[in-house]
Amino acid sequence: MTSTTRSRIRRRSLGHVLVVEDDAILCMAIEQALLDGGAKSVHCCPSTEAALAELESKRPDIVILDVHLADRDDGWAIAELLTQLGPRPPRIVFSTANPGAIPAEIAALGLMMEKPYSPDTLIAALQAGPRRTGLFGRLRGEAAASPA
Repeated sequence: MTSTTRSRIRRRSLGHVLVVEDDAILCMAIEQALLDGGAKSVHCCPSTEAALAELESKRPDIVILDVHLADRDDGWAIAELLTQLGPRPPRIVFSTANPGAIPAEIAALGLMMEKPYSPDTLIAALQAGPRRTGLFGRLRGEAAASPA
């Protein structure tokens, strides 16, 4: 077995990922990093409207969300919607140049990536797994210690 094969076996599948990003070059870089990092599929949406249409047709496992889109400056409204998608909503990653502008209760819904960030940093955070926020996670102190 080659080292490339071993790394693919050890790598956690990221599932289906929706990237909501209006910067086309950044979106393409994130898309390639996600595919290289184990995503089954990646769909890029440049606007809130396109993201909502995509969410109607397919439920992603992870949503990477630029919160300051060209069509809306409150992209976190999508994050609020995602929490209503049943008992196992998608993991949320906020992508922003101004994390302080996101209300704290919204920021608590996911992982925060401050632009500019390396796509490799994003993949490493996603590969680390989701934050445990239930009773056992709180008892272990993992909710505060691990990334979303």
